[in-house]
Amino acid sequence: MSQIHLRAQPGDVAEYVLLPGDPNRARHIAETYLEDAELYTEHRQLLGFTGSYRGVRVSVQTTGMGCPSAAIVAEELARLGATTLLRVGTLGGATPRVKPADLVVATAAVPHDGTTRQLLGGAPYAPAASFEVVEAAVQAARAQGVPHHVGLIMTEDAFYASTPEHARLWAARGVLGFEMEASALFLVAAQHGLRAGCLTTCSNDIGDPQLVPGEVLAEGVDRMIRVALDTVVTLASC
Repeated sequence: MSQIHLRAQPGDVAEYVLLPGDPNRARHIAETYLEDAELYTEHRQLLGFTGSYRGVRVSVQTTGMGCPSAAIVAEELARLGATTLLRVGTLGGATPRVKPADLVVATAAVPHDGTTRQLLGGAPYAPAASFEVVEAAVQAARAQGVPHHVGLIMTEDAFYASTPEHARLWAARGVLGFEMEASALFLVAAQHGLRAGCLTTCSNDIGDPQLVPGEVLAEGVDRMIRVALDTVVTLASC
């Protein structure tokens, strides 16, 4: 049966799915990195493509911005047969040691969002990435020589609410940066018995209102995508 938002059928989606928020990034990944990529959905601009990378069937599915949209997409991907969900996006750095364009591999996400709270009925919970995905991503980053950080991130709803003081407070608690989808992705994946991970490229320090220059961010995103795809290859060979 076709899903309400993705308008896709079982078989359209691969077991391994990369999840960018931006439809333009989804198209870029499909056209640049995948072989024989085909568009399977464009409903609501949630562009989805399936192709292959180094012999592994891979999909790229747009989530849109924020946990409500990401949770819908993750839920429908689970129903369509996906088994591994890997977010590829950007985050604001909580600490100056996470430099612009650095890669951050999330181990877990502080759920400072409304979607996970509603899904859990307010119960305390620690949304975490799957160990196998984190392990494979770190191996890929090391093999490629990509500067990276591994640890805790925070998922929030209000992009413009973050302040330098807020960032430094949570940095003192071990948070590397802030983004808007991971906690819901980790929770929905856990509810369906799926593996999930989150790779992000640092777009700016929360204390700096300016994003990293476009060409520098593009290079960081390229490194992140290559790490993500090699992560998929490693997971597929296990």
